Amino acid sequence: MDELLKILQSNALESREDIARMLGLSAAEVSQRIAEYEKRGVIRGYQAILNEDQLELDKVTAVIEVKVTPQREGGFDTIAERIGRFPEVRSAYLMSGTYDLLLFVEGRTLREVAAFVSERLSPLEGVLSTSTHFMLKTYKRFGVLMHQPGSDERLTVTP
Repeated sequence: MDELLKILQSNALESREDIARMLGLSAAEVSQRIAEYEKRGVIRGYQAILNEDQLELDKVTAVIEVKVTPQREGGFDTIAERIGRFPEVRSAYLMSGTYDLLLFVEGRTLREVAAFVSERLSPLEGVLSTSTHFMLKTYKRFGVLMHQPGSDERLTVTP
């Protein structure tokens, strides 16, 4: 992967001047390359990585494995794109193994996610089966550890 992309992936807020200095380029060249990546669709957006466990969100995240029948024309792409259009679906991946698609789905409650699976996802033509797993706690997300060790001044007790 291009070093410029690695820097942006690590910290998209890095200034163009600092990136230029790291890469031995001018700030104008860096801006031009970023604009080209955005135009080509390589860079699809910028996001902050949040520790959602520290926020008081009314949100439930589920990981759903989906077994599907590939469509005659379009294979897995047709059904994956159809499923990906649901607003509850945050991410969708084609996988190897027992299941074909891996979905990350969000809702306000367990019941809302369950209703999505039973009323909207499972009845879709081509969906053979699903397996839903609810996320309970996040330890690492997008390469970032969510726990920040504090200064615990207690003595370690050993037997």
